[in-house]
Amino acid sequence: MRPKLMLDRYNVFGGYRGLCAFEKRGFFYVAERDGRWWLVDPLGCAFLSKGVNHADPRGDWSPALGYSPYERAVRDRYGSFEAWVEETVVRLRSWGFNTIGAWSYPSLFGQMPYTLILDVMASFGFDWVSGRVPDVFGPEFEAHAERVAAEKCAPRAVDPLLLGYFLDNELRWGPDWRSPKHLLDDFVRLPAGSPGKRAAAQVLLDAFGGDLGKLGSALGVPLSSLDDLLAYSGDLPAGGAFDEARRTFLRVLAERYFSVATGAVRRHDPNHLILGVRFAGVPPREVLEAAAKYVDVITLNIYTWRPHEPPVEALRSVYQVTGKPVMVTEFSYKAMDSGLPNTKGAGEPVQTQRERAYLAARYALAVAELPFAVGYHWFQYMDQPAQGRFDGENSNFGLVKIDDEPWELLTRVFAYVNSRAEEVHAGAVSAAEVLAQVAELVRRG
Repeated sequence: MRPKLMLDRYNVFGGYRGLCAFEKRGFFYVAERDGRWWLVDPLGCAFLSKGVNHADPRGDWSPALGYSPYERAVRDRYGSFEAWVEETVVRLRSWGFNTIGAWSYPSLFGQMPYTLILDVMASFGFDWVSGRVPDVFGPEFEAHAERVAAEKCAPRAVDPLLLGYFLDNELRWGPDWRSPKHLLDDFVRLPAGSPGKRAAAQVLLDAFGGDLGKLGSALGVPLSSLDDLLAYSGDLPAGGAFDEARRTFLRVLAERYFSVATGAVRRHDPNHLILGVRFAGVPPREVLEAAAKYVDVITLNIYTWRPHEPPVEALRSVYQVTGKPVMVTEFSYKAMDSGLPNTKGAGEPVQTQRERAYLAARYALAVAELPFAVGYHWFQYMDQPAQGRFDGENSNFGLVKIDDEPWELLTRVFAYVNSRAEEVHAGAVSAAEVLAQVAELVRRG
């Protein structure tokens, strides 16, 4: 039986019964009402997506251990993944969550609204660890996007529980923690005959007014033909026309990626939302402007460092550029009293579970109060292995411990915050008022 919270305040989709004046379309969509953006559920009720990433009984594989410690705990505790699914749905609902986030176990999809990550570029050669970006300018990428959409989107085109699709996760759009290089600099190093090299060469040539001589002088090499330019695979100078070319190329690449990926998805499923690409922080303006032409919601993964202020201004800047509703698709806090190393993984650790619970509430409420925000997703369901997952992350990100025991204070705080999020978003109560009650919950422990 579902918890009473769902029955009293929310409908079967998790839509807010206090605001059900929208058109019933049978699928989720976005709408603006009285200056506030909402997701709208299939029954026409307002919906804020309160999700959890990586809800999966298989947990995180630890190369150092040779197994997933969370999966072992699940098998010991439940005996089967099916029993885990049943208990996890009850837990998530009782904690006020209404969305299954990215990288979650497929058997959860039939139980409550869910999202699906398509990995359009990731399955075409993008490497999340190194940040390597594949050549998306050729017909091979178009064919690949079509295959992905046919395989993953077409079978779900009439599923009312599907909230929408993430195209990819944390693609690299320029210098970041993975590489100091701009994408134009990367693509200049591609083979002369590749479509991406031709696109990069054209952008460089245009930046110098089509004058090969001027471009060659700036590069310090003689250029007498386009073939000479295509053969060039050296460094690009900083500043001036080259920086403008870097920005232009980023716009060209983003336009290409978003137009191809979203076109394929919409051909195979015109009914569901395209929930962006889960930007790692705020990407360059050129990328935001391109994305806004094609996606329904701008999604961002944003963590905090001391003093752990919620990223309100960052989210506001994104909305000002795009005019599209935004959703935080990853945020989390980790505490040292968990006993985990917390040496790898986004964000700066805090000391205690009390700090962790309070900061999680402050972040979620700050997002809920923004009139253009339509949800927040916590990363992740379970703690990571102390010995590290595939990339070494070893942090206290979970709603539950590695033995599947809930972090009791954190989940109790989320149950309260999630139950008030729609009121905060509607302006019926302030985030500060709800946070004051959270402070009392945390004080009592």
